[in-house]
Amino acid sequence: MIPEEDRPASWLHGYGGIEADIRQLREFADRLRGEVERNYAPHLRYIEHDMKAPVPNPADAFLELVQFLRAHWETQQAATNAVWGVGAVTGRLAGAAETVASTYAGTDAFSAARVADVERALAHPGTPRATPAPLVLSDPTGPDEPPVVLP
Repeated sequence: MIPEEDRPASWLHGYGGIEADIRQLREFADRLRGEVERNYAPHLRYIEHDMKAPVPNPADAFLELVQFLRAHWETQQAATNAVWGVGAVTGRLAGAAETVASTYAGTDAFSAARVADVERALAHPGTPRATPAPLVLSDPTGPDEPPVVLP
């Protein structure tokens, strides 16, 4: 009897299961982690340099410019968070794949991994590798910036 947690959703009945080769899952984890470490993470410092380009503090009297720079900063910070997050999340996915592959390594080539095992591996992917801290950009319209004095 298949446990309820491992049964497909009611709208998927009749579609069958998904088969995965556990050996290839470990290879996938290794390649994914290597791709991030070799071809993604090294470029973050160049992106950081570009994102930290100073933006002049706008004159408070030019309200539209202040609002534009504030929106620009919010968008730039959101983009930066996404760029830095990709490496960390991809590393978590690789860690989860590695955990599932290790758990089922001693079984036959095609093993029925339990859904709970996969969800647990995604929630706790094991020892995370070092990832750079997200970049925090300074807000040119924020309270830390001195007001611009008009001539």
